[in-house]
Amino acid sequence: MLRIDQIRLLPGDSEELLRGKCAKLLRVPAGDVTSCTVLRKAIDAREGLTFVYTAAVAVRNEAQVLRRCRDRRVTPYAPEVYRLPSPVSPPETRPIVVGAGPAGLFAALVLAKCGARPILLERGQPVEQRQADVERFWHGGALDTESNVQFGEGGAGAFSDGKLNTGTKDVRHQFIMETLVRCGAPDAILTDAKPHVGTDKLHIALRELRRELTVGGADIRFGARLEGVTVEGGAVHAVTVRQHGQVYTLPAGQVVLSLGHSARDTFEMLHGAGLCMEQKPFAMGVRIEHRQAAIDGAQYRALAGHPSLPPSTYKLSCHLGSGHSAFSFCVCPGGQVVAAASEAGRTVTNGMSEYARDRENINGALLVNVTPEDFPSPHPLAGIQLQRQAEEAAFALTGGYNAPCQRVEDFLAGRPSAGHGTVRPSYRPGVVYTDLHRCLPPFIAETLSLALPVLGEKLRGYDDPDALLTGVETRSSSPVRLVRDERYEANIRGIYPCGEGAGYAGGILSAAADGMRCAEKLLEVYR
Repeated sequence: MLRIDQIRLLPGDSEELLRGKCAKLLRVPAGDVTSCTVLRKAIDAREGLTFVYTAAVAVRNEAQVLRRCRDRRVTPYAPEVYRLPSPVSPPETRPIVVGAGPAGLFAALVLAKCGARPILLERGQPVEQRQADVERFWHGGALDTESNVQFGEGGAGAFSDGKLNTGTKDVRHQFIMETLVRCGAPDAILTDAKPHVGTDKLHIALRELRRELTVGGADIRFGARLEGVTVEGGAVHAVTVRQHGQVYTLPAGQVVLSLGHSARDTFEMLHGAGLCMEQKPFAMGVRIEHRQAAIDGAQYRALAGHPSLPPSTYKLSCHLGSGHSAFSFCVCPGGQVVAAASEAGRTVTNGMSEYARDRENINGALLVNVTPEDFPSPHPLAGIQLQRQAEEAAFALTGGYNAPCQRVEDFLAGRPSAGHGTVRPSYRPGVVYTDLHRCLPPFIAETLSLALPVLGEKLRGYDDPDALLTGVETRSSSPVRLVRDERYEANIRGIYPCGEGAGYAGGILSAAADGMRCAEKLLEVYR
C-alpha cells in the first residue's frame, strides 16, 4: 500500500475523482489503482477553499511505481494496529474502575476484553436516565447533584460536541474510534480531520458500549459513589461505596481512578486519605456565542452556504503583555450553551452540539490560562476554591441557575447589558443580562477585554458588538493532578489515577487512551 497526502478536491467534486488523481500523480493508468481508501479529510480555507485528502492506495507493481515516483507526497503505508494485552486468568479480587467517563469506560473495556472482569463504579446514572435528569434541570427543574452534565455514564463529554481531535498521536486512538463506530457513532469520525460524534450519536454509542462491557464480564454499578479507601501497608486494601442509600465495602487490590474534573468531593476525600496530589494549571472564562452564518461567512467567504461544506469552526489564541493568554476551546458549531452545574448554588456553563450541527448559533469557550501563581493558597485543591468562587458569584448575580449574559460591546465598555441584539442566547434554562465583570476574577475579565479585539483581527466578526458572553466557564480541565509514577501508580500502591480528572488528558480521545494505558499497566500485576 502507498500513502498519498495533499490530494485536493473542490467543493462539489465527487470523491470518485480521487482514484484518477492518485493515478495521475503516480503516473500509472487509472486501471492500475486497485483500491483507494480515504484516511483523512480536511478543509483548507486559506487560499481558495479546497478539501484536502490523504488516501491509502493499492497499485499494481507497487515497488516499481514507488521507485519511479519522485513526489514527496507518496510514501509506503503500513498502518500500526493496536493489539490488546494477552488475556489473564480472572483475579480473585476483581479490579475496580471508578468513573464511567471516557477514561473509565475504555480502561474497563481493556480489562474486560483481557478477562479481568472489572467492577465499574459510576456515581451518576445510565445515559438514558441521566438525559432525562439533565433535560429537567435545563427546563427549570431542580439540580440533581449526582446526575447532571458532569456526573453519569459518559462523563462530561456526554453533553458536549463529542470532539475526538487531539494534538497527540497514539495507536490507541484508532481502536477507540473504531470501537465507537461499532457501537453506533458515525463512520465519518474515522476520516474527518476534526471528527465529532455529537451528543445525540454519542448517547447511542454509550448504550451499546455498556452492553459490550457487560457481555465481556464487567459489573457496572450506577449510583455508586466512592466514599472512602482503606490503606494497609502503603497499598489500597478496600474501597467504601455508597449506592442507593446503602454503604458497603469492596476488597480492592487494584483501583483505576478515572474521576473526571468535577469530582471535587472525591478529591477532598482522597487528599484526606493521603493520596499525593498537586496544583495544576487550568483555564477559566466564558462561553462566546455568534450566529453560525456570520462565522461561515468569515471562514468560507463567497462559498458560505455551499451544500458540501459543514458548519465552520475556528481555533484562536493570543498571548498578551499581561502575562496571561486567551484562547478558544471546545467550539460547538450549530450548537447551544448549556447549564453544567454539579454543585448546589454554583452556576457553570458548557457547550454542546448534536451531530447535524444545525442550530442557529455557534458557541465556544473563551478562556484565560490560570496558573498556580493565580491560586488563593498553596493547598493542592486551591484551584477548586478559585473555580467555586467564580461559580458562586455567577449564581448570586442572577439569583439562581439562569446564567449571567452580556453583549461583547457592553463587556468592553464595562456596562451591564439590557438585552440581546442580533445574536439570541441559546443557554437553558435562561439568561440574566448583567455585567460579567461582577462574577469573573479581575485578571480574567481584564485579559478577556484585551483579547477580544485582538482575536477579532484574526477572525472577522469574533468581537462583533452583538456577540454574547455567558458565564462562567470553569470546568475546561482539572485544576489538580493526582501524582503517579512510571508504572502509572499513585503513592498508594494499587491506585492508578488516569484521565482528565487526574490531570493527564484533555478531551474524550486522550482521556480514553490514558484509561487504556492504565489498564495495560494494571494487567501486568496479574501475570
